[in-house]
Amino acid sequence: MRREPPSEPRIEPIVEPTPEQKEALDTLTITPSGRSPGNIFRTLAHHPRLLKRFSQFGGSLLFRGGLPAREREIVILRVGWNCGSVYEFGQHTVIGGAAGISEGEVHGLAGGDLSRFAPHERALIALADELCADNMVSDATWAQLRGRWSDADLVELLLLAGYYRLVSGFLNSAGVQLDADVPGWPQAL
Repeated sequence: MRREPPSEPRIEPIVEPTPEQKEALDTLTITPSGRSPGNIFRTLAHHPRLLKRFSQFGGSLLFRGGLPAREREIVILRVGWNCGSVYEFGQHTVIGGAAGISEGEVHGLAGGDLSRFAPHERALIALADELCADNMVSDATWAQLRGRWSDADLVELLLLAGYYRLVSGFLNSAGVQLDADVPGWPQAL
């Protein structure tokens, strides 16, 4: 049974950063949506060293990875859905839209119809589902993935899903609230 995340922050986002926190926040690349660092980063700023490392790894996956943006966002959105992270799902609904994921596909990734996805995309969805459920990709799904993706791509896919599971757990547990103008869960079509 899935627990609902807190409706209020358990750790408040930093409003007036110390010099060390400001330095950590200033090193962030502007978010993909073009906004300044959101609640996630301002909450992580309570630990500036971890914020820097966290954003370096996440930035590598988001901006410098080898996966096509659409496929990357399919995995992130499905992990966010599986982990019950409305913040993650909302942020990547915006980023996914820029990567070519339609509103109907967002609904599909939120537990709806997956028939509009290509077979290789459904394999990515299965990867996200299986990792979130069992911490392992099944042999059948691995065989589908192996048919399209290189070893380097497979490493990136596994780390991508794992990173966003970590992010989702942090967001849910810390009670990080949605940023302004970021959608929550999709409404029924």
